[in-house]
Amino acid sequence: MGVAAKAFQHWRATVAPDESTTDLCRMTGIKRSTLAQQLVRNKVSMATVIRVARAYGQDPVTALSSFAEFAGLEEGRREPTKAELISQVPYPCILKALLERATAAEGGEIPEPELCSYPHAGSVRQWFDAIDPGDLRQQLSAATGTAPQNISAQLTAGRLAPDLAIAAARLAGVSLTSGLVVTGVLLPEEGGWPPRGREQAIAELSDVELVTLARDRLDALSKVLRKRELDAKFDHALLENLG
Repeated sequence: MGVAAKAFQHWRATVAPDESTTDLCRMTGIKRSTLAQQLVRNKVSMATVIRVARAYGQDPVTALSSFAEFAGLEEGRREPTKAELISQVPYPCILKALLERATAAEGGEIPEPELCSYPHAGSVRQWFDAIDPGDLRQQLSAATGTAPQNISAQLTAGRLAPDLAIAAARLAGVSLTSGLVVTGVLLPEEGGWPPRGREQAIAELSDVELVTLARDRLDALSKVLRKRELDAKFDHALLENLG
């Protein structure tokens, strides 16, 4: 998903009016050949717009919203839901929180929770599942013309195209920038995510809810590991038969 070259050049002139193309590329780390190709193809990537905005102290979401292709993105930026926040907590952090509660129950002290890094391996799929009312794949397919199997393939691979991420957020009624955060396009603070929002969301869960969450995450991990094991066995058997 990109923006028109003419619109980009006009925006660029307002952001860095005195900068040459060489200056711009040096400031952003974008190769001149890459930018030239995008301009010739009349499709400047979202990543390019974001890198230019960051380099010149602009809010990337505000910058993107100035283009017709991303109209309404800034107005649609708001804090994520509790379910979205929890979806971005990897299972080691959930297990750690569970152990800390057990320690506290025995009279120990709970240390200050550490920030969990994200996006993590399951970020995209878990976010999609967290906002899915049950038929989001079908809705997204109908709204964008993308085949459901294509959407599923992307989610299985742990990714989602930016236009699909925005469309999914719009259909689910959540912040339009959330999908860009979980796919790593935007930094959490750029997408309106509170600094310790995930830790607070986990802290607000009851003991039963936290245990259930840990169980669900471990069940999902077990399925992934089991599939890898079966795939490895299949590959090994295939090589033996061929050899």
